[in-house]
Amino acid sequence: MRLFVAVDLEYPDPLREFASRLKGTGLRVKLVEPENFHVTLRFIGEVGGEAVATIEGGLREACRGLGPFEVSLRGLGAFPRPERARVLWVAVEGKEIYELARRVNEALDGLGVPGDKKEFVAHATIARVKERPNRSALDLFEEWRGREFGRQRVSEVKLKRSTLTPRGPIYEDLVVVQLR
Repeated sequence: MRLFVAVDLEYPDPLREFASRLKGTGLRVKLVEPENFHVTLRFIGEVGGEAVATIEGGLREACRGLGPFEVSLRGLGAFPRPERARVLWVAVEGKEIYELARRVNEALDGLGVPGDKKEFVAHATIARVKERPNRSALDLFEEWRGREFGRQRVSEVKLKRSTLTPRGPIYEDLVVVQLR
């Protein structure tokens, strides 16, 4: 199973407008479906089904004592950079999301659960870019770069299974841990 730990987010209307305008630039992109909009706290990758119980225990321990909190969606970014973008994203701001990611990663590292070792950058992917961005797309990105997309409440952490298909990934929640 291909697994990751995430916080689901609502896809805000201003971001829908940006995504629509991005498509209008003629840039070939694969937009993230609104129901798949999330922040990945830890990408685990391929593991056997027996790992789910271990991961669940780690997530419950990591979330112990953490209550719900708010994050701001503000500003656009690109990996690796706008002129060569492969991924466009919106920044997710708030010290609590970083603390949550730190706790999740420490707990899962302590249990020997595999995971991506890159530094955590709180973001939610908007689109995967299929070609080098054109001038219209870069201008639109610059126009929207510092935009505020709203605040959202985070009240649960999920272990998700990702099944890759030609039409895009299908996500399934395997474990949901409430923040109390």
